[in-house]
Amino acid sequence: MLTFQINFVRYMQGVRTLGADQKLFIKDLCFGKVPVRIYQPKAPSSSQRRGVMFFHGGGWTLGSVGKITNTHENLCRSLARESDSVVVSVGYRLAPEHKYPAAYEDCLNATIHFMRNTEHYGVDPARISVCGDSAGGNLAAAVSQTLAGRSDLPKLRAQILIYPHLQALDFNLPSYQQNQGVPLLFRERAAFFALQYLNGDTSHMEEVLEGSHIPIDIKLNYKKWVSPDNIPEKFKARGYKPYVLLDCPTVVYETMKRFCEPNLSPLLAEDAVIQQLPESFILTCEFDVLRDDGLLYKKRLEDNGVRVTWYHLEDGFHGIMNFSNSDWMSFSSGERGLNNIVNFLKSL
Repeated sequence: MLTFQINFVRYMQGVRTLGADQKLFIKDLCFGKVPVRIYQPKAPSSSQRRGVMFFHGGGWTLGSVGKITNTHENLCRSLARESDSVVVSVGYRLAPEHKYPAAYEDCLNATIHFMRNTEHYGVDPARISVCGDSAGGNLAAAVSQTLAGRSDLPKLRAQILIYPHLQALDFNLPSYQQNQGVPLLFRERAAFFALQYLNGDTSHMEEVLEGSHIPIDIKLNYKKWVSPDNIPEKFKARGYKPYVLLDCPTVVYETMKRFCEPNLSPLLAEDAVIQQLPESFILTCEFDVLRDDGLLYKKRLEDNGVRVTWYHLEDGFHGIMNFSNSDWMSFSSGERGLNNIVNFLKSL
């Protein structure tokens, strides 16, 4: 049923597109083999602009620059217009046809290409940021970690993570329990999308949801980073029931072990990598299963001396940013989130 929904949503994404923008040049290109859509302000600039690599959400299975959803199109246009930045939206390959690490590799390669060709777009190479929502936030965090160790490229100026999906070890954190049935991302769908990206095999979804897909010794090793103990108590007020650690059959772990790779679960990166990361902006929503991923990463970054700007939407839900500047539905909290992202970009 969920696989059918993926195909249906992909079809609907191509039904309606937005027209020209009076303030932006919008052009579809390819960076190597990766399709991208570039949004450049038309107004002349006396200096080089900021550059923003944008990785769209959609559970690694939905969205593209050819049939990019109107919601992400609106978001990219708004970011470019309001922050006076050049935004590059990346049409990475989608799961399950293209499994991990295809999406990550496309986003990384597109970012490197842009870094090496900024002069063609009037962008300051020292002011390039990566940005993404949901699965796109996962990709932005993974790309940021990879580039942190590169001495042959300019350093990223910032990473902007909008309700990011950052780990697949624990689907029983407080936010998963509290918001398991809250649209737009249900707990079961979060696990489904992660499995689609990993290997396209959802036969062990029950083990993933109950936590028996990773051996206890490995989970205990990562408990210092992935644990309800690291979530502030106020976020457990709506209810949280500690769960018993379950062991994992070897045959299950063999198909799941890549969930422990930082390029798929950036929350699991070593401190030596986290310490090198650029200034960060993290947006979380109270009514979102991924809320605690963002909170845990915020703590990891701050513990390692990385400057973090955190904005929490108390009345927000997963996907709310997709309704920013929408011509049919919008939410004031989503507009506040967009304004905070724009203000952060302007400060860079």
